[in-house]
Amino acid sequence: MNEQSSDNRAGLRKTVYAILVAVGIGAVIGRILAVDAVEETRLQEYRARLIPRQLAEKRARLVEQGAAEAAIVRELQRTEASLRRDVGIPRPFLSANDRSRWCTLRALVEPEMRVAAEIGTDKDGRPRYAWVWYAIDKVLAQPGWETIDMVQHALPSHGAGGRAFLYSSKPPLLPTLMALPYWGIHKATGATLGTHPYEIGRALLILYNVIPLLVYFLLLARLIERFGSSDWGRIFTMAAAVFGTFLTTFAVVLNNHLPGAISALVALYACIRIWFDGERRLRYFVIAGLFGAFVVACELPGLAFACAIGAALLWKAPRQTLAGFAPAALVVAAGFFATNWAAHQTLEPAYMNQAWYDYEYKRHPDDRQARPSYWRNRVGIDQGEPSELTYAVHALVGHHGIFSLSPIWILSVAGLGLWLVRPADPRLRHLALLIAAVSIVCLVFYLFMQPQENRNYGGMTAGLRWAFWFAPMWLVAMLPAADQCAERTWIRRIALVLLAVSALSAAYPTWNPWTHPWLYNFMHDLGWIGA
Repeated sequence: MNEQSSDNRAGLRKTVYAILVAVGIGAVIGRILAVDAVEETRLQEYRARLIPRQLAEKRARLVEQGAAEAAIVRELQRTEASLRRDVGIPRPFLSANDRSRWCTLRALVEPEMRVAAEIGTDKDGRPRYAWVWYAIDKVLAQPGWETIDMVQHALPSHGAGGRAFLYSSKPPLLPTLMALPYWGIHKATGATLGTHPYEIGRALLILYNVIPLLVYFLLLARLIERFGSSDWGRIFTMAAAVFGTFLTTFAVVLNNHLPGAISALVALYACIRIWFDGERRLRYFVIAGLFGAFVVACELPGLAFACAIGAALLWKAPRQTLAGFAPAALVVAAGFFATNWAAHQTLEPAYMNQAWYDYEYKRHPDDRQARPSYWRNRVGIDQGEPSELTYAVHALVGHHGIFSLSPIWILSVAGLGLWLVRPADPRLRHLALLIAAVSIVCLVFYLFMQPQENRNYGGMTAGLRWAFWFAPMWLVAMLPAADQCAERTWIRRIALVLLAVSALSAAYPTWNPWTHPWLYNFMHDLGWIGA
């Protein structure tokens, strides 16, 4: 294929990209509009049907004990209220993980969900109160809003005897930003996630996830056009981006992995413009710094990525990097630590303080008995893998494997090798070195530098979710290998099988990404692994 014929087909390729993106985005929106805790709804319906029988049985016991009719009525009313509260209500929030962030949104926006703490008395002896902005105690008491991804602690400013409140264990910067459009909806309509969970929840998911995902696909298409050399290789890579990764799988829930991946691509795109095109306008450095730092805010090991691109740009254009990249990155860092301080009065993220996970709490003020934190007695996969080697094997090629669930990444490894050994442009070797170095450093951190309780594959999830943010870098790295596949029919067929398996893994959790991968279930059914 000569360069002229390739250019003549550029318009056709872009049309194919547009078709793929349209189908992918439409499928994601369709899943969001249908998102519902289906299995929990069925369980709730079953529990609701049991209530009349439970009340009748309790009445019989009270009558047998000789209780007065008035006492029986009062006790049955209390019991029914408790049972119906525990049944909960249907909602489009699919796991404790994403509900943890949704709880923070409600606590920040809805006045009736805000928690007040008594902080002493005034000169007349009357109690003084202060808002505890990020506490989720009131939200947690609502039917259907339970979560296990939370911590409990008192605030230092409330004194030694201050009451301990419950908070989401997630870093508060992302939910704080997400609270802004929800605040606008609430102010304009008066509706809340409690009164209209489906309408508002689904609308916000489209805003938070689908619109940024569309930008992601458009930017990625530009990079694919730029670095690809064959029609087949480019279209294959774009199809892999739309259907072969877990980013679209997780677009139906509130999570940090999708914004982390999108931010990584935006930062990478700005860096490529600077490194390859000689772009020196300050806005590209600001974009690289802003989104590079936001990767870290979403995925802590993304610090390796932010440092790598920061160092590369500092070497390439020191003045613009210091004037644009550094201040933009500092803005994100300031927001991260400022919101963390506002929530917890410490700079240390909540998930790094293990003592905050050991607590007892009452979900509802009327509860007679306190509940222990889930993290006191972890069950199943949350207990963690005792063996580092076993964990690494399953995280790479096993039941949660990066390469077993998404074998298209094998082509990315081959592509990095091609760019490192014989790049068409020496600058491609620099790009390959950056992608390879960041990937290796982060994977070593994920696989070999974690305590047992963190070696849990991300918990109940469709894949090794901590690696999802690598997707844009690995898709770019896939291009040289995909172009090589275009030259031989038998290699193309192998590549298509790899894509089919990757698409299978991404599509397997049809309604809820917070489920085990198909390979995990398959191995469990065969008795190769425990529950």
